Amino acid sequence: MTHVSGSALLALHAIRLKGFVDTQGVADRFRMPVGLAESHLREFRTRGWISRLSFGDDAGWSLTEQGREENERALGDELAACGARVSVETTFRAFLPLNKRLVKACTAWQMTIHPDGTMRDNDHSDTEHDRRILAELESLAQDLTPICAGLTTRLARFTGYDTRFGAALTGALAGDPDLITGMSNESCHRIWFELHEDLIATLGIDRAHDPAA
Repeated sequence: MTHVSGSALLALHAIRLKGFVDTQGVADRFRMPVGLAESHLREFRTRGWISRLSFGDDAGWSLTEQGREENERALGDELAACGARVSVETTFRAFLPLNKRLVKACTAWQMTIHPDGTMRDNDHSDTEHDRRILAELESLAQDLTPICAGLTTRLARFTGYDTRFGAALTGALAGDPDLITGMSNESCHRIWFELHEDLIATLGIDRAHDPAA
């Protein structure tokens, strides 16, 4: 049976996944009522797990070191309680080669490498070059489906990464190139990065020792 995470874990985990996010973003990430998200955020702030930051006109929440430790403790306890560690570890190993392909594709989307080794920004004037990258991303979208299916069979909170990635790619194919590597939360690169972060957080892997790095 698929395990459904508690709302407190999901609210704290949403901040981990997004890095910097406002209250509405915390609520939206796992589709919880804003009032419930606000309640959890008040508790997290009291416990010293989150801090409020402002950058220009943007304000939001980030995890403190204590909050990061609490998030990883809660994720580890959840993984043990539902007996999903072996399954998630197996899925993570299957994810690693896909991650290498994704990094290579995104780099090629941003930069053009000449035969002499010099690089320049990809101005997207070479349509054949971009077509090959988009074809690779379409292949990755297909390969991502069984990865996410395996994860959501055990943990419901992994739901949606494949459909979000597919929607971003569809938008890029329809003429919005920023949906590949743009800064939008719903670009292909950002969605994939979030999944990667979710996996290493769930397994308690230090990013400095991440085999996908």
